Amino acid sequence: MRHLRAAGPVGQQTVANRPVSPSAPVDPRTASVRRYEGGQLVWRVQCGDLISRERAVTVFVEDNQVVLVSPPGETARLTSGQLGQLRAALNEAAKMAER
Repeated sequence: MRHLRAAGPVGQQTVANRPVSPSAPVDPRTASVRRYEGGQLVWRVQCGDLISRERAVTVFVEDNQVVLVSPPGETARLTSGQLGQLRAALNEAAKMAER
């Protein structure tokens, strides 16, 4: 089982975006949230928690299953734009998991 390393504070991640293979469906709403981390395609949707601290919801595919990682404290407050990004990320991940 592969484990993702915990990300540092928002803005301190040093991850290079790599182009996605043409066979992967890409939603324009996920362009800014998708990246490769340790060879794994990961979507990180920025959000806040109940006391307005910056957090992220993380989505990735492992063993043909979609994994959704909530921020610390298990609370994510999303704007309508962030919710659209999360919905698109989950849709892309689900399509990848079906392959």
